[in-house]
Amino acid sequence: MSMEGLSSFQNLQALSALLSTQDEDDEYNFKNMTSSAVMGPGDIGLPSPAANKSAYTKKDSKAIWSEEEVTEGSQFDDLTDTRPKPEYDILLKQNVGTEDVFLGMSRKDPSSMCCDSMLVKIKLPDTKATDVVLDVKEKFLDLRTPNFKLGLHLPHPVHSQEGKAQFYSERQELEVTLPMNRLMDQINLQR
Repeated sequence: MSMEGLSSFQNLQALSALLSTQDEDDEYNFKNMTSSAVMGPGDIGLPSPAANKSAYTKKDSKAIWSEEEVTEGSQFDDLTDTRPKPEYDILLKQNVGTEDVFLGMSRKDPSSMCCDSMLVKIKLPDTKATDVVLDVKEKFLDLRTPNFKLGLHLPHPVHSQEGKAQFYSERQELEVTLPMNRLMDQINLQR
């Protein structure tokens, strides 16, 4: 063995001893740190609202979560119910007059932002109108029949109390028209 090879081997051993000693010191220092001194990747950036525990207030001391934290419509999910989901379409509608089409006097355009209501068409073959049970919330539509079950999260909030439903027995189709409820509609859709 040459002198140079021995020297590099000794250097590697010395480096290994240096690094292993440093690791033991780090572990010792880490154990003696307080919990507020330990930082991790989650501490980078602005604190999240969920981390701010003072913002969360429980109404019921025994509650696990508040009503705002539960997804709307989750109470209708039933994994043991094997009824199929019917075919459906969601269409957005606008109320348009001649001043809109020919003169362009209103600020409406063909985009979905100018839509007034939502139309949900649900195909229900072999179903009578008396068999349909419909419940509409602000962001969820629940439909149940003996043959079908539909739990539909709506793409936009709606005025659930002002909606209208009509069953067409010749087409075996239910049409539910729901006026949309968006924050800035009073400003954006002024007439």
